[in-house]
This record gives sequence, structure tokens and C-alpha cells, in this order.
Amino acid sequence: MIVAAMSCSALPACLQAAALPAKALSLNREGVAALSSGDLQTAEARFALALEYNVRFTEAWVNLGLVELGRGNFERAGRDFVKARDLNPDLPTPHHALGLLADRLGDTEQAEAHYRAALRVDPGFAPGRVNLARLLFERGATEEAREQFLRVTQVAPERVEGWAGLAESLLRLGRADQAAAVLGQGIRRLGRQPLLGLVEGRLLLRTGAFREAVARLQPLTGDRDRPVRSAALAWLAIARLEQGDLQSATEAAQHAIQLDPDSPVARYAVAAVGGAFARNTSLGPVDGAGKER
Repeated sequence: MIVAAMSCSALPACLQAAALPAKALSLNREGVAALSSGDLQTAEARFALALEYNVRFTEAWVNLGLVELGRGNFERAGRDFVKARDLNPDLPTPHHALGLLADRLGDTEQAEAHYRAALRVDPGFAPGRVNLARLLFERGATEEAREQFLRVTQVAPERVEGWAGLAESLLRLGRADQAAAVLGQGIRRLGRQPLLGLVEGRLLLRTGAFREAVARLQPLTGDRDRPVRSAALAWLAIARLEQGDLQSATEAAQHAIQLDPDSPVARYAVAAVGGAFARNTSLGPVDGAGKER
């Protein structure tokens, strides 16, 4: 379960730096800080002021578009991203931003094309490679996803998505031993990050260590990131199901789907619990009052 990688730009490209006033650069940095904290109004004001200093400040246009994307104003976000790309197509961030927009709109084919365009400009641009790998994984191109996640671990070894995605891809390919080795590398480098914990829980489930899987997944159900919480609850439901605790499994699966209705992992958990309930429940016909006859 790999989340989309956003990209806010605290500094412009080197080619732009000489032409940009210091105040524009500082406003852009301050806008990124506000955007990262969720203060969209302050972020908008700072990026707009940066553009008053230089209307050709490409990264400020990208970041202003990210504000609109965060608000759900897709048309305005698209205009800002296209403006940025037209100003400087030799930066990866405008292409990546257009990919994020297409992603949000559900046009995964177009999103993939934009992420690839960002990587043609800069193969080391980690957010674009993470998102390309995620889309490949989601559409079942697992071997190609594995290759992309592997490259993430090289260009940006500090990105947990690379290690977690590589391990997940190997697990899907049936290479559990290699997945475990990659997971160990990621943990040694980055510590027990939530995304790595999800993969670790799945590996424990695969080996039948259900109690240990529950112990690893349970703390992640309180993570601040909603998709992580949902995925942890979904895999926890599977672990509880394997332990024979249908009630706890049902509660966890229902909570998972409420948190993230679009999550394939949550849908899988709900289906698995529903199937188990159908196999283990035998009700006679009921009358209109809801009583068995």
C-alpha cells in the first residue's frame, strides 16, 4: 500500500535561481511550510506574493496549483500546472504536478505519461518515480513496478516508499525471501516506519505467524495517516480471521472500508470476512418482524 508522493518545491531550479529575487525564494519556502502544515490560505498568499516578484517563477506556479489541488479546484490547478510547464518544460515538477492532477481525476493512463515525462527531464526525481511505480503496481505490472521501486532505493534511499514498494512487489511475485531481505534493509536504514510495518505484517501472515502479525499491525491502526490506518485494519482483519475471531475480524474490516472505501486491501478484507461469515452462519428464513421461523 503505497501512497501518492506529493512534491512541494522549496527551491527553484538552478537555471532560475540567478534571476529570482531573494524575497521570492523566501516566500516560496515559507509557502511550502504552510502548505505542508495544511494552511492553504497562508500558502496561497505566499506563493502569490512570490509571483508578484517574478511572474515567471515556475516552482511558485506549481505550488500555487498544489494549493488548488488540495482544495479540489481541479480546473484552476490544471491552469497553474500548465502555466508552469509552458514557462519551463525542462523542470520535472510541472510534469509531475500534472500527473498528480490526472491521478486525482482517475485518469491513470495520463498520470503515468506525465510521471514518465518528469523522469525524462530528471531520472533522479524521486516523487515522480514513486508515483510511476505505484501506478504500475496498482495496474498489475508488478515486474516493472519492482524495477521502478528498486531505482527509488538508489536515487532516494531515504524514501520509505521505495523500500516498502520493492518488498511488496517481491512479495506479489512470490519471492518472499527476497522481500524479507529488502524489508530488513529498509528497517535498518530508516527504522520501523509504518509502511514497512505493513509489509512486515503481511510477511508474518504469509508464514502463519498470526499472533505476531496482530502484534505488529495493531499499533498501526492508530497511525495519523488514514490510508495506513485502513490498510493496517484490513490486514488485522485477515489475521483475526485466521485466528478464528470472526467478530473482531468483521469489526476491523468494516472500520477499514469506512476509512478508505477505495482501498483494494480494505475491499479484500471485507470480502474475506463476508465469505467466512456466510460459511459459518446458518439462518433459517425470517418473517417480516425479523424473527426466525
